[in-house]
Amino acid sequence: MNSETTGNTMRLNGDLSLFSVVLFGLAYISPGIVVTIFGVVAATSGGVAPTAFAVATLAMLLTGLSYAKMARAVPGAGSVYTYARKMLDSRIGFLSGWAMLLDYFFIPMVGWLITAIYFHAQFPEIPKWAWLIVSVGITTAVNVFGMKLADRVNKVLMFIALGSLVLFATLCVVFLGKHGSSAPATDALWNSGTSIGAVTAAAAIAAYSFLGFDAVSTLGEEARGGARTIGRGIIGCVVAAGAIFIVLSFVMQLVHPGAKFADVDAAAYHLKVQVGGETYAEMINFVTIAGSIASCIALQASAARLMYVMGRDGALPKAVFGNLSKKTGTPVLNLLLTAVAGVIAMKLDLTTATSFINFGAFLGFALVNACVIAHLVRERRHGRTPNLFSYLVTPVLGAGVSLYLLTRLGHVALQIGGVWLAIGVVYLAVLTRGFRRPAPEMTFDDDTAATDAVTA
Repeated sequence: MNSETTGNTMRLNGDLSLFSVVLFGLAYISPGIVVTIFGVVAATSGGVAPTAFAVATLAMLLTGLSYAKMARAVPGAGSVYTYARKMLDSRIGFLSGWAMLLDYFFIPMVGWLITAIYFHAQFPEIPKWAWLIVSVGITTAVNVFGMKLADRVNKVLMFIALGSLVLFATLCVVFLGKHGSSAPATDALWNSGTSIGAVTAAAAIAAYSFLGFDAVSTLGEEARGGARTIGRGIIGCVVAAGAIFIVLSFVMQLVHPGAKFADVDAAAYHLKVQVGGETYAEMINFVTIAGSIASCIALQASAARLMYVMGRDGALPKAVFGNLSKKTGTPVLNLLLTAVAGVIAMKLDLTTATSFINFGAFLGFALVNACVIAHLVRERRHGRTPNLFSYLVTPVLGAGVSLYLLTRLGHVALQIGGVWLAIGVVYLAVLTRGFRRPAPEMTFDDDTAATDAVTA
C-alpha cells in the first residue's frame, strides 16, 4: 500500500482491489471457524448445521446490505459507531461503541478457548484449563512486548487456512464416497429431531462465524473505487463466507449425521480423525493451533487498542485506560485486563462464550439497519427519494432478524449483555450530565497512531 502525507496527517492511497477487500474480510472472519463450532451448531440445531448456517447467512446478508449503504453515505473509514453517531445521535453512537467494547473485550476469550480446545485434543493428558492459561500467557507476552506477528502472517495464514479447508472438504467427500452416510442427505437439512426454534437458536450461534465482515467498512480510504468497492466487498465477503460455511457444514453433517457428540467442543478434531486418520488430524491440528495463536494476538491487540483510545478520548477513565507503557509503548494494563477476562473461560463452554460476543454484535447490526432508515428520512427531507424497498423494507427486516437472533441467545449471555448495556447507560448519563451534553467522541475508526502504538 502506498501512502501520502498531507500536513501532519498520513493518508493511504486507494490501491486495494475488490478481491483484496473481500480477502481482508475473509481473513478477519477466519473461515476455519465453521469447523471449530460445527459440533455446537449441529447439537443445538438438532443435526441440521447447514440449515442453521444458511439462516445465519441470510440474516448477515440483510445487515451487509445496510453496511454497504452506509459505506456509500459516510465515505472514509467507518463502523457502527461512526454511522450511529452521524445518523442518529452522539449518545446512541456512544452506546454502540460501548456494545462494541463488549465484543472486543470477550472476543480474545473465545479465541483462547478455541486454542485450548485444540491443544487439549492434541494432548488430552493435560487439562483444558492449563492450555487456556498457556494460550493467554503466550499472546499477552507477545502483545506486551509489541511484536507485529499477526500483521505479518495474516495473508499467509489466510491461504493456509483456505487450503486446509479445501483438503478437509475433499477428505470428507472421499470418505462419503467409500463409506456413504448413515442417514439420508436430506436429514442434514431438516429432520424429525429439529424445529424452527432449534434452527434459529443455532443460527444465533452460527452468526459468530461471520463476525468481522463489518471490518471491511474501515477500509474506505484504502479501496480502489472508494465506497462503491467497499459496498461490493462487504456483500462479497458475506456471500463467500456463507458459501464456505454452508458447503463445509453440509459435508461434515453427512459424515456425522445427527446431533449427538461425545464432546461437542472437540467434534471437529474427531471428525478429522474419522476422515483422514490420526496423523492427518494431528498435522492439521498443529496448523490450526498456530493460526489460533496468531489470531489471538491480533484479537487481544484490537481489544486493548479500543480500550486505550476510548480512555484517551475520555469515553473511559483516562488515568486507567488511556496510558501506554513507557518501556514498551503498549497499553499493558488493558492487555492484562483482557487476559483476566480470558481466564474466565475456564468456567465456560464454547456455546456460552460465543454467545457473549453475539450480544454486542446483534445489537450493533440492528443499529446499522436503523441508521439506513434514518438516512432515508434525511434524504427525503432534502427532496431526494431513495428506493423505499432498499432503504426501508430491507433494513427493517435486517433489524428485526438481528433483534430476534439476539433473543435466541442463552440466558447467561442476555443477562450479562443487559447488565453491560445498563452500566453503559449509567456511565453515559454521568459523562453527559444527565444526557444534556453530547457524548465524548471516540476516534478508533481511523486513528493510525493509536493502531501503531498498540500493535507495534
